[in-house]
Amino acid sequence: MILGALIDAGVDREKLVEDLSGMSLPDFDISVVRADRSGIAAAKAQVKVSHEHTARNLRDIELLISESTLSETVKSRAIQIFLRLGEAEARVHGIEIEKVHFHEVGAMDSIIDVVGCCVGFEMLGVEQFVSSKINVGHGFVKMGHGTFPVPPPAVAELLKGIPFYSNDVEGELTTPTGAAIISTLCDSYGLMPELTAEAVGYGAGTREYNGFPNVIRIIVGEAAAHVCMTNRERLVLLETNLDDLSPQISGYVVDHALQSGALDCWLTPIYMKKNRPAALLSVLCRESDRNALSEMIFRETSTLGIRAREVEREFLGREVVTVSTNFGDVAVKLGRIGEEIVNVMPEYENVKSLAIKHKVPFIEIRDAVLRAWETAREPKSEKANA
Repeated sequence: MILGALIDAGVDREKLVEDLSGMSLPDFDISVVRADRSGIAAAKAQVKVSHEHTARNLRDIELLISESTLSETVKSRAIQIFLRLGEAEARVHGIEIEKVHFHEVGAMDSIIDVVGCCVGFEMLGVEQFVSSKINVGHGFVKMGHGTFPVPPPAVAELLKGIPFYSNDVEGELTTPTGAAIISTLCDSYGLMPELTAEAVGYGAGTREYNGFPNVIRIIVGEAAAHVCMTNRERLVLLETNLDDLSPQISGYVVDHALQSGALDCWLTPIYMKKNRPAALLSVLCRESDRNALSEMIFRETSTLGIRAREVEREFLGREVVTVSTNFGDVAVKLGRIGEEIVNVMPEYENVKSLAIKHKVPFIEIRDAVLRAWETAREPKSEKANA
């Protein structure tokens, strides 16, 4: 469906097939027909390949992509999508990722689907991805291991931390492949950002539903000049006032919240009625963790009620790299706006443990890490300038 929508939005089908031929593939083709889905004219893309019985693992797929003549951007995006799929399957089946064998998703037509989407995005010049909340459908779906409720296990795993919902349409509206593409590439979910639309494409699904257009829509456009290239997501803020709780328990509750899925948790000194000194407990979490954290607060504190409200968080794109120093290796978080690195933060616990081990000031370790980071990226900068 995504591939069809990209072609409908302007991707040249023949150029797409030509670029995909840069992989070592058997003969294949991508056909496109027009389909009506509840009154919407959409492009239905179908990948045609010779029948095969090969079950590939992640390494097989990585080699197929990395040894191709595709651009580095396409290679990186496609490999990340399959890596995310592999991690989800490994988690669901309780095995190591190296032992995951892709069946439907590892088939050649699915590989062309995923890599083709990455090629299509590059053709359209897409740099930032935003998605609405994801409709997963409801009911049951038959799979190789049996019949499972919608969303099936792999999709549920892939959509962790991502807002999704179910309406009255019975069926599997989000597949593992679609969930992997969206969850890997998208920066934020929810409301559409301000943009000037340049192209709109509709991709048709195979099934037809009465009164429900089984299509995916892609809108390609230029973001407004004042829109910051950061990520946004909707979160829940849980709050309660505590005026009769031991400080020991308050500290324990903060630690417990962070270990139970809270993104952040803090205590704010306040005064309540009768001039009682008290603390405001604030817990920031995703909707999927709300019920568990609310129950924890009720069980661990004396509160009788919790206030809850939805908030929007804007945050930098993040990457963790390892930096080597004379003291040892330290994980470093990089914060990005688009492709620009604007924040470099050594991991506190790593710096702390090395400071204790070598009996030197914390700041000495931290500064050594930052110097090593700057030194490590200098050659790359010179190469890029050349």
